[in-house]
Amino acid sequence: MAASSALDELPGDLLMWILIISELLVFGAGLAVFLSVRITDTLGFAQAQDMLDRTGAGINTILLITSGFIAALACHLRRENRRRAARLSLVAAAMLGVVFLWIKGVEFADKAEQGIVWDTHAFFNFYFLLNGFHAAHVAFGVVLLLLVACWDIAENIEDATAFWHMVDLIWVILFPVMYLLR
Repeated sequence: MAASSALDELPGDLLMWILIISELLVFGAGLAVFLSVRITDTLGFAQAQDMLDRTGAGINTILLITSGFIAALACHLRRENRRRAARLSLVAAAMLGVVFLWIKGVEFADKAEQGIVWDTHAFFNFYFLLNGFHAAHVAFGVVLLLLVACWDIAENIEDATAFWHMVDLIWVILFPVMYLLR
């Protein structure tokens, strides 16, 4: 009998976990640089931060956390062989991701309407970069959830859900650092 390792306990595929860890490192580095630059201009960063839509960002936080719960529920449902319910849960999780993207798009459009672009201030350089990179991950995650809803192999659902939880985790860190931290 072969000895088991901690890697054997991970749900999903090892390559998905390598991707997740690398993405967390990239976002972590971006946030570390953001916080480092923020120290050099705390007043300017605070003034720029006051221009953000905290309400929309708060709603987006609720959307992604709820979506993550629903995606986890899909894994549970699929393990119970409740395939239709699992598929519907994945579609619901993806649709909450679409609503997140719509709110983020409205927020970006509002900034553009105000004449705020990436080089308006260093804060907005990071704001557009980190939020845009996260939005790209949300969009990819939505596609991934919908694909595994169509081809609902349990392992694929676990991989997609793990990726979606990474997207949640990044937002749960990005939201307070970008929108709330003074």
